[in-house]
Amino acid sequence: MTELTPTLVLRAYAMGVFPMAESHDAETLFWVDPEMRGVLPLDTFHIPRRLKRTVRQGLYTVRCNSDFEGVIAGCAAARAPDQDTWINDEVRRLFRALHAMGVVHTVECWQDDQLVGGLYGLHLGGAFFGESMFSRARDASKVALVHLVARMTYAGLTLLDTQFITEHLSQFGAVEIPRDDYRRRLERAITVPAAFPAELPTAALNAFLDRPSPSTL
Repeated sequence: MTELTPTLVLRAYAMGVFPMAESHDAETLFWVDPEMRGVLPLDTFHIPRRLKRTVRQGLYTVRCNSDFEGVIAGCAAARAPDQDTWINDEVRRLFRALHAMGVVHTVECWQDDQLVGGLYGLHLGGAFFGESMFSRARDASKVALVHLVARMTYAGLTLLDTQFITEHLSQFGAVEIPRDDYRRRLERAITVPAAFPAELPTAALNAFLDRPSPSTL
């Protein structure tokens, strides 16, 4: 792969393709275009009862875009000695530049002035492409995800791309859809003139948490 630029990466995401590395110390990236794509439908997003209580209690202070380097470093750290990560130096370089351009955002959980969890992703129109998340404290990444979806709902974003499905995401209602279906949704979503909200009014968060459970809709 030739050296990537932030502009080329944006064009790729708009077409449904994204770059990854084989490992954290890999020198190159490769393009990924999954046959089945992971998405997290916003209207059926499920929040477990205990997690909803945690969010309401305000156990963590939630911020956006205050420590991009801390978030991507947390995401890049191996979860266990026998695990690797796809976030290499080239991914960091590109997403650092995209963050400076205002199209990559973080949702962060803080406790006692320490960053204890969060996530980052890329925003185009009404689409948010979730890249990675991490947690150093109980439910911190889950709280960040709830706040992300609450912000997307509040701002009118329509598509949350998770790339793949994990056990962690499945509990919230993430599903896989065929590539062609995903591309149709993406084509519609990127035309939505929605800004990513760095701030979320308390009333908007409470309204989101008070939504009927998907099972009762």
